[in-house]
Amino acid sequence: MATTNDRAVLHSIFNPNLPLGNENVPGIDDVDDEEVIEEETEITKESKRLEICGVKSAESGDLNSALDYFSQAIEVAPLRASGYNNRAQGLRLKGDVQGAILDLDKAVELSGGKGKVACQAYTQRALIRRLEGQNELALEDFKSASSLGSEFARSQVIQLNPYAAMCNKMLSEVVTKLRNGEYLDS
Repeated sequence: MATTNDRAVLHSIFNPNLPLGNENVPGIDDVDDEEVIEEETEITKESKRLEICGVKSAESGDLNSALDYFSQAIEVAPLRASGYNNRAQGLRLKGDVQGAILDLDKAVELSGGKGKVACQAYTQRALIRRLEGQNELALEDFKSASSLGSEFARSQVIQLNPYAAMCNKMLSEVVTKLRNGEYLDS
């Protein structure tokens, strides 16, 4: 678990335009460390089975069958975020960017913005938005995914935020100089 000081440092790196301080760090204190746990019912088991079939179809290159399986999984359990997240990947690969965004929006909504599925949905939506030239929206999604633990999203936040990149570079230079003994008194 991060200390208050750790959260303040992360806050200043990821939100350089906000005031310094360690109180009410957005997106860090609110993160639920526990994975969202689904009740294992016959419906969720069937939905998961269909999703696995969809993943296997996608891996074999049959996107149409994959999309059919993901849609069936959603029909069986329309309140499970995972089906929407998986279908969004297939839709994106087929070139249906708008359909993918709608499914990712639904996955984020159903997950409550928590857990692994939300992290994946935020990351996938951010990548699409970045490809579409919507860098501000992409940055917000990467921040959300980063707060849920995605190291990839964290690296993208830094890439998209010139202030954070500059701060990170300066910090790296200081650490390198310290390691080389350049700041030690003679």
